[in-house]
Amino acid sequence: MSDDLQIKIAQPDDFEKIGEVFDLYRQFYKKESNVEACKSYIKERLSNNEAQIFYVENEKECMGMTQLYTTFDSLELSKKIILYDLYVRSEYRRKGVGHLLMNAAKDYAKKNNITSIELSTAITNTTAQSLYESLGYKRDEEYFDYYFAID
Repeated sequence: MSDDLQIKIAQPDDFEKIGEVFDLYRQFYKKESNVEACKSYIKERLSNNEAQIFYVENEKECMGMTQLYTTFDSLELSKKIILYDLYVRSEYRRKGVGHLLMNAAKDYAKKNNITSIELSTAITNTTAQSLYESLGYKRDEEYFDYYFAID
């Protein structure tokens, strides 16, 4: 199937189809469904040029997407990408969509002189871990991630 697929670069008017998949992604991580809020979030990121989103679609729907945020790496004195969101609809998994999206992120980084891509996934998400490791991503064994919620 992956031979027929093409990566698309999201534009602000793509927010509706991408927002639907983004809502599914958030549900995967146990967030309450809110399609309209997800569409609004995606529209704002794209309209403000705050994220780079790649997606794959067929004649019916958006099959999957990845959202990248460019930031800085102080230790390396360079830019890096936070690959925060990657989601492929369940019916399109294991058909090359995720692989294609991950390679689009890598190509984007190379073209923009970005030195690394950083991502996190749930400890239980072994499917994603398998994809990342098959593409050469290394699990961090030197640093712990911490999280602090602002009330």
